[in-house]
Amino acid sequence: MNPLAEQLNESIQTGSSHVYSMLSQLGKEIYFPKEGILSQSAEAASLAKTHNATIGIALEGGVPMHLQVIQEKLSAFQPKDLYPYAPPAGKPELRTVWRDKMLKETPSLEGKTFGNPIVTNALTHGLSIVADLFADEGDAVIYPDKNWENYELTFGIRRHGQLVHYPLFDDQLNFNSEGLLQALLDQKDKGKAIVLLNFPNNPTGYTPGAEEADAIVNTILQAAEAGVNVVAVTDDAYFGLFFEDSIHESLFGKLANIHPRVLTVKVDGATKEEFVWGFRVGFITYAHEDAAVLHALEQKTLGIIRATISSGPHPSQTFVLDALKAPEFEAQKQEKFEIMKGRANKVKAILDSGKYGDAWDYYPFNSGYFMCLKLKEVGAEELRSHLLHKYGVGTIALGESDLRIAFSCIEESGLEDLYETIYRGVQDLRTT
Repeated sequence: MNPLAEQLNESIQTGSSHVYSMLSQLGKEIYFPKEGILSQSAEAASLAKTHNATIGIALEGGVPMHLQVIQEKLSAFQPKDLYPYAPPAGKPELRTVWRDKMLKETPSLEGKTFGNPIVTNALTHGLSIVADLFADEGDAVIYPDKNWENYELTFGIRRHGQLVHYPLFDDQLNFNSEGLLQALLDQKDKGKAIVLLNFPNNPTGYTPGAEEADAIVNTILQAAEAGVNVVAVTDDAYFGLFFEDSIHESLFGKLANIHPRVLTVKVDGATKEEFVWGFRVGFITYAHEDAAVLHALEQKTLGIIRATISSGPHPSQTFVLDALKAPEFEAQKQEKFEIMKGRANKVKAILDSGKYGDAWDYYPFNSGYFMCLKLKEVGAEELRSHLLHKYGVGTIALGESDLRIAFSCIEESGLEDLYETIYRGVQDLRTT
C-alpha cells in the first residue's frame, strides 16, 4: 500500500476506528498524491517567476489561450476563470460560499464539526464517491422501496453492494422509521451499513415532518448504539423546494456528530437547487468530530476525483459562484420557488377534487419536483405506453402500479389537462 494511503489510514484509525472500519478496500488504498504533476505545478505557480513550464495548458499574452468564437459568448468572465483547470477540490471561494449557504439553510449545523464542501461533477458523481470509499461487495446499502433507480447502478452494479429495501411509508402513510430500524438492525452481524436518505424524495416528492425527522435520527442512533457502524448519506438533490409543513433543512445537520459510529455525508449541488442541471456542479461534505479524520477523508475524496475526472469543469463553477454572490440571486430564486410551489399546490387541488378517486390514489408529497400516482386497476407500464403513443403524454412507470409525474416541467395552466388525459388513458384501458 502506498505510504500516503497508510498515513491517511493511520489518521483515521487514530481518530475513529469505527470510521476506518467503514472504508472499502478501495477507500483504504486511495490517496491524493502530494508529489507529482499537481504538487510540482502548485509549487511552480508561486516560485517560477521567469518561466513556468509545468501545467498542461497553453498561454498567450499572459492569459490562457482561447478561441474568440468561444470567448465572445462568455465575455462577462475573465479567461482565467474559464479555461484553466479548476483545482481537484473545486474553486476555493465557491467551496467557502457553499459552506456558508449550508450553515444558513440548515440551522442545526450550528456548533457541529464538519468539513469544507468538495466540488463534484454533480450529485451522481458525489454518490459514486461515497460508493467507492465505503461500499465493498456484500456491504448493506439501505434505502426505501420508492427510490431513484441510479442507486442500483452506483452501489449495486459498480460496487456489488447488497441492496436492502424497506417500505418508504407505514400504514398511516408516514415515514416508515420502524422499517428503517429493522433493516439497520439486520446488519448487526456485519457491523456496517450505508443508509441513503433522499428528501425531497424521488419519485414521491415527500419530505418528513419534524417528528418523523427526529424518528429517523433516533433510528440511526439506535443502530449505532446496537453496534452498527452507519454511513448516513443525505442525498439532498432537491433541497430547498419545501412547499408545506415538513422539515425545511437537511437531515445532515441533525445527524452530524450524533454518535462515534455514525459518519454523516451530505451530497448536494446547484443542479436542481439553482436550476442549472447541465452545469454539473455538486458537492460532497463530511461531518465528524475529529479534524484529522475529516482531513483524511477529504484527501481520499480528492484521490478518487484525481483518479476519475481529475477535476470538475471550471466555467460552470465560475457561473455558479458568480450567481451565488449576485445581489439579485435570492429574489430570483424565490420567484422560481413560488412557481414550483404553485404547480405543486395545483396538482394537490386537482387530485383532492374527488374526480379521479376511482382510478388512483396518490402517495404523500409536499416538496421537490415529483409526485406519484398509485393506480388501482391498470398497470403502470401499460398506461405509460398508452399515454405516450395515443396522447403524446410522457410519464414514468415504476413497478406494477406507480406512475411518476414530474409536475416541475409542466406549466400550471397545463396541469388540469395533464391529469384529465391520464384519467382518459385509464378509461381507455378499462374498456379494452
